[in-house]
Amino acid sequence: MPIVTREVAPHVTLITLDNQPKRNAMSREMMRELADLWDRLDAAPSCRCIILTGAGDKGFCAGADLGGDLTASEDTARMVNRALLKTVTYAKPIVAAVNGDCAGGGMELLLSTDIRAAAAHARFGLPEVRYAIYPFGGATVKLMHQIGHVHAMDLLLTGRLIDATYAERIGLINHVVPADRLMDWALEKAQMIAANSPAAVQAVKTQISASIADYALSREKMEQQLGDKVRASSDFVEGVAAFREKRQAKYV
Repeated sequence: MPIVTREVAPHVTLITLDNQPKRNAMSREMMRELADLWDRLDAAPSCRCIILTGAGDKGFCAGADLGGDLTASEDTARMVNRALLKTVTYAKPIVAAVNGDCAGGGMELLLSTDIRAAAAHARFGLPEVRYAIYPFGGATVKLMHQIGHVHAMDLLLTGRLIDATYAERIGLINHVVPADRLMDWALEKAQMIAANSPAAVQAVKTQISASIADYALSREKMEQQLGDKVRASSDFVEGVAAFREKRQAKYV
């Protein structure tokens, strides 16, 4: 199964993205499954905190699976928004245990989590501009508010990867944790949250989540216009080809 869920402690649900051959990159089917799962957990009284991680030790989530369907539609955009919690008000706290590379849509999924730790070997980045892809999943509307203008623009415009130590320094994650302690750290944090008043915790999370969602929604029209413009360019054809052929793109 590409997404595995299980209760790992009372009131704590673990979500594991499992597409290890592609560093847990998400296909359209995985995104649809994840979107539905968020809804189910948000409505479940027994769930008070969620831990999100990736299977194996290579990737937390390498983003969207660019080897799959790349067509765009309004329905697809809505589904991606739900999967990445881009414009969704969400009540349940999410702890991220970043066990490996976190890039593209994986980074945008990370931006929808609340407390984050990473193994020392994890890397983070938004390489979309290298391949003529507009980062639709929320990076342009969330990242600046989370780590500041200069750090956000550095990642968004260069497409470079940063290591976990640097990610901690700029506030993208809370802590760098030894890989063999990562899940213990996440579980300890989740249990602390789950032991608190669920009414109070979820009220706090809802208010903050709603503020983020409202801002993202206010930018959605321009996001669509800009994304469509990039997709219609000759750069997009070259960029996707370069990604699939594992080579440097050549833009004219």
